[in-house]
Formats: sequence, structure tokens, C-alpha cells
Amino acid sequence: MAQLKDDCFAFGEALVPFDDAMSELASRLDTVVERETVPLISAGGRVLAEDLISDRNVPPHDNSAVDGYAVFFSDLDPEKETRLPVTGRVAAGHPLERDARLGEAVQIFTGAPMPTGMDTVFMEEDAVRDGETVVLPKGLKQGANRRFAGEDVKTGDVIVTDGTRLRPQEIGLAASIGRNRLTVYQPLRVAIFSTGDEVRDPSGDAPEGCIYDANRFSVMALLQRLGIQVTDLGILPDEENAISAALGKAASDHHVLMTSGGVSAGEEDHVKAAVEKLGSIHFWRLAIKPGRPIALGQVGDASFIGLPGNPVAAMVTFLMIAQPILRRLAGETGYRAARFKVATDFAYKKKTGRREWVRVALGSDDNGVPLLSKHHSSGAGILTSMSGADGLAEIGEDIERLEAGASVTYIPFDGLLSG
Repeated sequence: MAQLKDDCFAFGEALVPFDDAMSELASRLDTVVERETVPLISAGGRVLAEDLISDRNVPPHDNSAVDGYAVFFSDLDPEKETRLPVTGRVAAGHPLERDARLGEAVQIFTGAPMPTGMDTVFMEEDAVRDGETVVLPKGLKQGANRRFAGEDVKTGDVIVTDGTRLRPQEIGLAASIGRNRLTVYQPLRVAIFSTGDEVRDPSGDAPEGCIYDANRFSVMALLQRLGIQVTDLGILPDEENAISAALGKAASDHHVLMTSGGVSAGEEDHVKAAVEKLGSIHFWRLAIKPGRPIALGQVGDASFIGLPGNPVAAMVTFLMIAQPILRRLAGETGYRAARFKVATDFAYKKKTGRREWVRVALGSDDNGVPLLSKHHSSGAGILTSMSGADGLAEIGEDIERLEAGASVTYIPFDGLLSG
């Protein structure tokens, strides 16, 4: 397991703009997982750990884009239709077993290799078959309906780069060059836990004064969406020694330790003391809402991420801050969630100097133009507002007031957790 620098999460005490913090963090983090080689069928969703370089052209030969007739363009009469004898038949996987000759046409099917020298293909529906000959209309351009060798991929091309999360399209590209195994990064291993005498697991009862542990399950689901190997440490007792023992053990075989809440300076918040006893912890004071300071640190070789305790703040800071960290530690590079400019149907007022993420649903106006609606509840503890939203409207630090109809940056939830 690779180890990060002890102070890679140290940002001082000043309030830091979000973009500055994320840019600085990206320069400090590195991959902490090892490589392994897996069958191609098992590589989907994994992070590629090599540049995928093609050792062949795709397609490997010139071929026909349609069913029809292959000819030499030089045989065509530019002023009137041309009649040529049909002297052969070429199907995909069955090339013409001789050189083509001037003055003939060859019946050809989609994907079949072009006979040597022939350069143009007439679509079957544009040609008229007359016994052993075919009548071809005038006006077709040279090279029509012909696909060239290497038109998709050329020998020596880097078709997928190290650090790419593999989607179905990248798996298809690998198959197209004959790769049946790929070198990928091993899954990041994350241990997650909760603390608090009032916190109860959903598998049991929640007596008066207690709450069910929503955050742990929300975060575990988010981690699984990223292909991360999750270990559930459950709910640890509110005792520093017990927390220290559990963290120390988990740090020996996990890359990251995660929790939500329990890291403030209150006398019942023992996680902070336990992490500092075993390593280091830093509080990021970011100019964002929702989300109070997020705690980042290290326990041995493992990174520590302490999310806020309110359910919405925990999920939003995971998506916007913890997720890029986890992706980078897992070997992924170049990740950026999709963003779109969309108008709002609501006005909004906020403090300048702070970035805010507003829970929104995506709909449309009477003309079908996309339009964002704000969820009626905006509290950091209202988890139904996340379930009722399609994504987040990002409102920048320089904005104090938005009027209805203003354009904002929309970040869909689906895009936040895609490759």
C-alpha cells in the first residue's frame, strides 16, 4: 500500500474557497492501490492501470459500409448509368480470393473486405440487378460507402489512458483490438463506522431519544456506486479507547477510514481524539453550504475522512469533496462531474463569498425548455430533500441574489457517480 505524505491534508485555519482547495488537493494526492490483471468481462467499472495501445488497425481492412456492389470508380460513366458484369460475391469473413479486375462489379455485404483495387460501393437499393449484370446510376462520388482500414483505430494509437474508469464503450474498444485481459487498479478499500450512544442500527429498535443510523448506509451506498470495497465497522461505542482500537486495526488493511459526525471539539465527540492519538487530523474550513468543516487526516498508512453529521451535509460533502479524493486514491484521473447551464423557476438569496449547493428537481416549462425547481425543504437534516431532488444547483461565491429565470450550473446526481 502506497503512503501519502503526513501533511497532505493540512490546509491551515483560513477559510478556503472551494475551487482553490480542490485544485491544491489534486496536486497532493496520488494512487494508493496496487495493480492486477483481470479478464475483460470483469473489467467494467474498474480503473485502467495502463495505457491501452493498439497493435492493429480497426477495422483491419477497407470494408463496405452497406450491402451493394463494389466497383472501380474509373469504370463508371460520369454522364449516364453504367452496366457491369457481376463476377463475384464478398461477405464478412469471406474475402474475394483473387485480385479484382477492371470492368467488373462484385456483390458485397456490410462489413465485408473491399476487393483489392475497388474503391466505391453502390447501395443495393440504388442498383438494378439484371441477370448476371448490374445497372448503376450516375453521380456517385468516388469512395462512397467505403470504410478505410484504421478508420476507427490505427496501430500504435493510445485508445484508453491510464487512470480511466472503464465504461462499456472502453470495454468494447479493448475487445476490438483483441485484448481479453486488462491491467486495472485493485479496488480501494474503505472502512466506515458510526459513533454515538443515540445512534441505532436499522436492524434493531430505536428507543426514545435514539435515531436510526441513516448516514452510514447512505455513504456505504455511495461508496459501492464507485466500485469501492466497503467494510462496515458498525456503530462504535462513545469511548476513545474502543474507537482507537477499532481504527488502528482497520488502518492496517484499509486505504481509507470514514465516518460522519463525531469529530467536533465536544466532550462526547471522541473520534477526533482517537484519530489524533494514532495519527493526525485537519479541519477544512471551506466556504461552502451545506457542510460544516470536513475533517481529513491519516491513521497509519490510511487516510481518514470525517463527514459532517447532518444527513444532507454528509451526502453533499461526500459527492463534492470526498468523492474526488477517493477517485484519485483509487487511481482515477481526470474525473469531473457533468455540469449544465439551466434556468431556475425560483429566486434565491445567499451570502457572498460562499459556494452553495441547492437541491433541485429538473423539469421543463410549457415549451419543453429545461427548468430547475428548488425543493421546498432546505435544512441540512432533511434527507427527503435529497430523495426528492435530481441534482444540485451550484451557486458561486460571487452571487448574492438570483432572480427566477436566472441560469445556474446544474449538476445531476447521476453524473456525479458515473464514470
